[in-house]
Amino acid sequence: MRRAAKASLAVSLLLVAIKAVAYFATDSVAVLASLADSALDLFTSALNMYAIHEALAPADDEHRFGHGKAEPLAGMAQGAFIAASALFLVIQAVTRIVHPQPIAHGDLALGVMGISILAAIGLVFYQRRVVARTGSLAVSADQTHYFGDLVTNVGVVVAILISTKLGWVLADPLIALLVAAVLVGSAWLVFRQSLDQLMDHELPKEDRARIIAVIRRHPEVRALHELKTRKAGLSTFIQVHIELDPAMPLARAHAISDAVEAELCAEFPSAEVIIHQDPAGLEVVPGILGTQG
Repeated sequence: MRRAAKASLAVSLLLVAIKAVAYFATDSVAVLASLADSALDLFTSALNMYAIHEALAPADDEHRFGHGKAEPLAGMAQGAFIAASALFLVIQAVTRIVHPQPIAHGDLALGVMGISILAAIGLVFYQRRVVARTGSLAVSADQTHYFGDLVTNVGVVVAILISTKLGWVLADPLIALLVAAVLVGSAWLVFRQSLDQLMDHELPKEDRARIIAVIRRHPEVRALHELKTRKAGLSTFIQVHIELDPAMPLARAHAISDAVEAELCAEFPSAEVIIHQDPAGLEVVPGILGTQG
């Protein structure tokens, strides 16, 4: 995760530098859109490095559940800045529609955008591998940004080609508006994922079904209820009540709980599991917090 954050920061620095050169040479609002996107990526990459550093810090006396929520907090900030960037692009594009301007030095801009596309592709593939291994929300949000950057770069290339080769100068601001729409979609995705973690949203139904299946595999577990789940950064939290033979010795109930916990941790390696043992047949009052297994 730290390596992915450093790679993202390095790529964003490179892209901001070369796109700034391209914008001042061409005065293209589509290139400006791409530059704004990369400048935003630079900010969010720096924010991600801090968030990942905090999220990977071990639990301490003041943060018994760890620091995992540093990631969704950073994601909320990223979503806000992405939305602000989209608004800026809309204003610039509308201004250019009202006052059209031709693109200068189109070949230079195309070369810069080609480099940007290759760099974005390489980084997105690397980040995808990191997300698959760690499930990091911060890296996933950054991957979303750079995928949007990739779409942006392709759109800018199209705008430059249409404007310089076909002479349709309105293609430049219109592509910028499309880029703004992509950024709004990215902002909503990042914001929603971050909000779910901050609000302790339940894990997806598929994951809850896997948890129930693992618990029911143990032959001495008669039933389960009060299953509660949430995610914070890299950590998954699972709480559940299991129903056992009422005549079972406490030591045996403890051993069964340890076995179920080990199976859950094997299925969800980053999980912290809390299991409460109940005598089978104990009445469960149904309600919002109760989930009969």
